[in-house]
Amino acid sequence: MTSPAPNKPKIAQDFWLTVLRTLIGRCPKCGHGRLFRSYLKPVDQCATCGEALGHIRADDGPAWLTILVVGHVMGSLMLALPWDDYSDTVMVISIVTLTVVMSLAFLPYAKGFFIGIIWRAQCTGAEK
Repeated sequence: MTSPAPNKPKIAQDFWLTVLRTLIGRCPKCGHGRLFRSYLKPVDQCATCGEALGHIRADDGPAWLTILVVGHVMGSLMLALPWDDYSDTVMVISIVTLTVVMSLAFLPYAKGFFIGIIWRAQCTGAEK
């Protein structure tokens, strides 16, 4: 008699559910508690389910992803803009302002994305 195959979790569904929850700034486990207590500072533990989240360190991942995405968007935009129609000062100020605003707006989503992936991988965050 053969033993039944062990139940395999639906990794793809659970992964994307985790990513979606953290992208909107919610706890990766329950989806109800807040992920951040301030702009980029994660909560120590979820207020709803009690899941410990303070030990998760995203390090340079969110900054790398932000630079990658914003850099590609701004590079494409700079190539598409009509440089001859406006003065150089107006163009530089506009591009720098838009780059800073896009970076600051995208960074919390990138950090939530990395926290969700790290949490889903069950990394302990313990230094060895």
